Amino acid sequence: MKEQEYAQRVQGLKHRLYRTARLYLAGEAAALDAVDEAVYRGFLHHRKLRRPEYFDTWLTRILINVCNDELRRRKREQAVDELPETAAQDYDALPLRDAVERLPRELRAVIVLRYFSGYTLAETAEILKIPAGTVSSRQRRALELLRLELTDEEGGT
Repeated sequence: MKEQEYAQRVQGLKHRLYRTARLYLAGEAAALDAVDEAVYRGFLHHRKLRRPEYFDTWLTRILINVCNDELRRRKREQAVDELPETAAQDYDALPLRDAVERLPRELRAVIVLRYFSGYTLAETAEILKIPAGTVSSRQRRALELLRLELTDEEGGT
């Protein structure tokens, strides 16, 4: 894959990458930084991509790795500084988004990719490098947890 083709393919995928990063990192600036970093890392290694038809899932996987790196960095930083509780959630307090953020990482990844980024079950399995059956069972479990949490919030309000 040549640089020009890489740039064109990235341009068509940027909005989807941004949505994915936004849901992972819960902030516009952090999401933009993650997309930039993923695009940069992808550019450094784009010649190693053996099957160009998997470009979207390959670059999305890079983005997820960047997001996970950022989340680990935040966790280390927060452990040192221990931010006040009010500063932890400053973007928007939609109940669904909050509920998705509270899901365990492996369940959240499936929900973000399937429902918010629009990937198919097979694409999600490819991106996460897990079997499609595992994606399906994680999706069911995550939806069950979301349903319980959102139902509790409605009843408790």
